Amino acid sequence: MKTRALGISALIVALATPVLPAIVLAADAEPHWLVAPFAGVTVFNNHFGQYAAGNANVKADDNINAGGRIGYVWSSGLGFEGVGGWTPTKLKDNVAGSSADMTFYHLSLDLMYEPVLGKWGGPYLAAGGGYMNTTTSNVSPAGSIGFPSSDKADHLNQGLFDGAAGWSFTVGEHMALRLEARNLLWVPKKASDAKLNYQVYGAALEFHFGGKPKDSDGDGVPDKKDKCPNTPMGAKVDANGCPIDSDGDGVPDGIDQCPNTPKGAKVDAKGCPIDSDGDGVPDGIDQCPNTPKGAKVDAKGCPIDSDGDGVPDGIDQCPNTPVGCTVDSLGCPRDSDGDGVCDGLDKCPDTPAGAKVDKDGCPIEVTEKETELLDTGAIRLNDINFTTGKADLLPEDSATLDVVGQVMMKWPQLQIEIGGHTDNRGGAALNQKLSEARANAVLKYLLDKFPTLQAGQFTVMGYGLTKPLVPNTNDLNRAKNRRVEFTVLNKETLKKEVERRKLLQK
Repeated sequence: MKTRALGISALIVALATPVLPAIVLAADAEPHWLVAPFAGVTVFNNHFGQYAAGNANVKADDNINAGGRIGYVWSSGLGFEGVGGWTPTKLKDNVAGSSADMTFYHLSLDLMYEPVLGKWGGPYLAAGGGYMNTTTSNVSPAGSIGFPSSDKADHLNQGLFDGAAGWSFTVGEHMALRLEARNLLWVPKKASDAKLNYQVYGAALEFHFGGKPKDSDGDGVPDKKDKCPNTPMGAKVDANGCPIDSDGDGVPDGIDQCPNTPKGAKVDAKGCPIDSDGDGVPDGIDQCPNTPKGAKVDAKGCPIDSDGDGVPDGIDQCPNTPVGCTVDSLGCPRDSDGDGVCDGLDKCPDTPAGAKVDKDGCPIEVTEKETELLDTGAIRLNDINFTTGKADLLPEDSATLDVVGQVMMKWPQLQIEIGGHTDNRGGAALNQKLSEARANAVLKYLLDKFPTLQAGQFTVMGYGLTKPLVPNTNDLNRAKNRRVEFTVLNKETLKKEVERRKLLQK
């Protein structure tokens, strides 16, 4: 009988095998009803003889089991089903050579649980209780081995506990193939009677009604058709279940609270542009990501500086600064010497307070001395006063030498000779030495007062009384001869510079 049972089981598996390639990824469904025709084999307990007057030689042949299941399953995988099966077979006593026809059927109500299914489906379990019945008839020979003496059918009714385990494969959207093994435990009316376990092995083709296909991510597209199965909750999707992102910012429509984000902008989890520097241009588009707060910017997020002073519009409190002016942090021109010409444009940055200056910020005297230098190649100072017989400059000489110093700063490329001259009073040797000392005193003053001047630009010469401008015949002439002269040594350079500046002014 066991061999026959195994053969029938193999036949069921063989019939189910062609269906397996059609099995698709299974998924939980919404609550649904199920109807499942069942076909299999019943394997009877070998000691059936206790129902044949205790004859231990009486055995029931294993045979087909035909039946079905009707049930309901919730989305959690928990459900219930009614189970029924029918098996026609024979009781035999091979020792005595007698037999009888027997019909066996069982009915039960089971609680079942089917967890989440995977790629190849998944397992399920069921357990419950119900009713079993056997009916014997056609005893041959009549009255043998404890069977009824006539051909009248004999009924035996018992309770049962049953338990089942199996594997469920999804086929299509509303069907499943179930392979099942079930144990039926008889519950005899008499406690002294032995309990018997019968097994049923088989397969059921399960049809679903009233349920919807599983939609794991809740996007309205069943898992089977959903090509994007992990869509975030609330996202709008297309027919394939993939999120729609109209503005291409990586946050799906439905979740995106800023649906018209410019292309290329970085966004937060809500799909709204991130603007780290608060200039109104989103990160990702902003090509100047560290714009100072308050600055006006262009479409690329870069500060606008209309007057080119290095301080952006919006922060610049002096928006019309002349080009080239040095400004403070507020964009307002600096004027260190307070002459009305801003630093950066002021060619004479150390103008004495109150001095009248030209457009370049230079005192009028500076302009005059520069003109003298350019026209004659020299600057002659007759109003430099020294202590008699000494090389000490007097305080009133500072203003005159400051003018010369500012001219020298404007012409650093010129080589200048500082020449000292005296009148004819005193001996020649004394005047020679005095003229050299006075010329050195002038140079020292200029280098101390104007530290940007380079000592290498200057040469000091003492001419004593050898080069008078006029005869030393009176005090006025002698005053003219007591002088300091600044003479250009590289006159070709001066000429070229003068011509170059004239071209630039055109």
